[in-house]
Amino acid sequence: MKLVEVQVQNFQSVRDSEAFNIGDVTCLVGKNEAGKTALLKALYRLNPINPADAEYSVMDDYPRRDVSTYEAEVTTGRRQHVQVVRATFLLDDEDVAGVEYTFGKSWLVDDSPTLVLSKGFDNKLVVESLAIDTEKAIEHLVGSADLPSTLAEALSKSKNLDEMLTHFEEGTSRDPETALRAALQGIQEQGLARYVYDRFLEERLPKFLYFDEYYQMTGQDNLEAIRGRRDEGSLLDSDYPLLGLIELARLDLNQMLDPGNTQTLVARLEGAGNNLTRQVMDHWSQNRHLRMKFDVRAAQPNDPPGMISGTNIWGRVEDIRHMVTTSVGSRSRGFVWFFSFLAWYSQLRSKGENLILLLDEPGLSLHAKAQEDLLRYFDEELVPHHQVVYTTHSPFMVDPSRFDRVRIVQDLSIEDGSERLSTEQEGTKVLTEVLNATPDSLFPLQGALGYEIHQTLFIGPNSLVVEGVSDLLYIQTVSGALHAAGREGLSPEWTITPVGGSGKIPTFVTLIGAQSGMNTAVLIDFQEKDRQIIENLYKEKLLKKNQVFTFADFTEADEADIEDLFEFDFYLNLVNAEFRTNIRDDDLPKIGQRIISRLEKHFENTPLPNSSKFNHYRPARYFSENTRTLQVSNRTLDRFEMIFQALNRLLPM
Repeated sequence: MKLVEVQVQNFQSVRDSEAFNIGDVTCLVGKNEAGKTALLKALYRLNPINPADAEYSVMDDYPRRDVSTYEAEVTTGRRQHVQVVRATFLLDDEDVAGVEYTFGKSWLVDDSPTLVLSKGFDNKLVVESLAIDTEKAIEHLVGSADLPSTLAEALSKSKNLDEMLTHFEEGTSRDPETALRAALQGIQEQGLARYVYDRFLEERLPKFLYFDEYYQMTGQDNLEAIRGRRDEGSLLDSDYPLLGLIELARLDLNQMLDPGNTQTLVARLEGAGNNLTRQVMDHWSQNRHLRMKFDVRAAQPNDPPGMISGTNIWGRVEDIRHMVTTSVGSRSRGFVWFFSFLAWYSQLRSKGENLILLLDEPGLSLHAKAQEDLLRYFDEELVPHHQVVYTTHSPFMVDPSRFDRVRIVQDLSIEDGSERLSTEQEGTKVLTEVLNATPDSLFPLQGALGYEIHQTLFIGPNSLVVEGVSDLLYIQTVSGALHAAGREGLSPEWTITPVGGSGKIPTFVTLIGAQSGMNTAVLIDFQEKDRQIIENLYKEKLLKKNQVFTFADFTEADEADIEDLFEFDFYLNLVNAEFRTNIRDDDLPKIGQRIISRLEKHFENTPLPNSSKFNHYRPARYFSENTRTLQVSNRTLDRFEMIFQALNRLLPM
């Protein structure tokens, strides 16, 4: 069962997040106070791993500005409790198989069946939707039962469940009849969707594990105190990772307090330490010389408060390079977060728990390189077993190669000008379209992209400099199409670097040229006004002349942009599809040969609705996303192939 969509409403800062998709990894990006944590906490309470966390509180969680009115209206019966979270799950083959055993293969209405659950301030789980063919499901249920022929015939002729139930004799002792009657009564009382969920799907529903900085272990504690809190049901957040560590060592608190055999206790603590050391070192590049150690010994009078009697457990980190051990709690906050999460998660994974991980600001205190390690840990260790939803405002916790994972979280209520917002616009929203995001909300993505571009500038030994991101999209997409057709595309040895305009190219080429062993080429638009910039690239000996290409070199025109490599009507169709316009050739002014200049002039005179602005990027994005359904002409492919052939000849043999 996989979570595929979530909507949160009426929870803390969230009026209505609007529905947003969830993937294997989902990154919720937003500024402080945007409501990222509220989204995770609302989702967590749908089915938390700790049952004590399952309830929503009207006073604590309903949007505070309206809570008094809401509470009064519910109390007097003028309104029902509202829903907080609505979650859609995609059923897998194993989910479906259990239901098929009872209701047959034809019970499903959809080949991709989904289960929609919701929960609100009444704290009752509601099965909102489960696409079931009720008639066929009940027909199979009845038909597969071992019934007397007279009863089977009567049931088959019944028009509804009420009529079916009248045909059963009171007090029958035949098991098949008793079981069928009970099933039909359950379906009548609950509805088929709820009946199926309760008996077949509830136990397969993933539990949510929420983890934030408050779950970080202290690294030392009193075992009797922990046992007392556990028995009273009053565990601290920081207790869970430590209890996970103890279970990972295949011990329990009673064994640790009365081990019976000291060597066995030591061996198991060493085993748990070695296990965590291996995992930490696999994904912690900051210091490769650390080892985890754990010790249990009697309390001493001068031990920390709360640990001066009974038995204490101590977590230590040994630095074998500096030959020193320190307590886990005294290490950097980033290390303690990583270590604590591993301890708890490793224990849960060893138990085979079906989990969706909700990580609030993971790696907040980690160095940028360590945050990169954490992203790698997500992909290598977590994703094969669990879905991961995490929040961040750090550019280094955004994978620039996987922007499809990003959902932008923003609250316009905390922005300038919020007094003009309508009620519908207030509160936390989750966006998948970056064009609707505020600059502050976009900043982590811009930082991630900027860092990635900076890296590619100096890592790739063969750098192809282009003007903008739209050039990159067209080149990559058409190159892929050529490769798929068995023709020559751009060699993967080239690293494409968009620099943001022709005026920036000399600076970038100078920086790249300063790197020894770099092979650089330039592919740019050509207008007469840019001639001096282009010629200076080789006149100033920044590049050789055969390393500088313009799109005009590969068209019949004197001036050309990359868009002019396409047929005129084809590119015009891209613009119409992306901007939902209906522009024809006759609508465009007859100025020059470049289609971009004609379109820009047209939109000056005929602006797009809703104050939208024409830009090069959006048609390029549309092209890259819909290339499988678009028919690119052979003439266009020939032009691109000529460019790629010329560039590939510059690669060292």
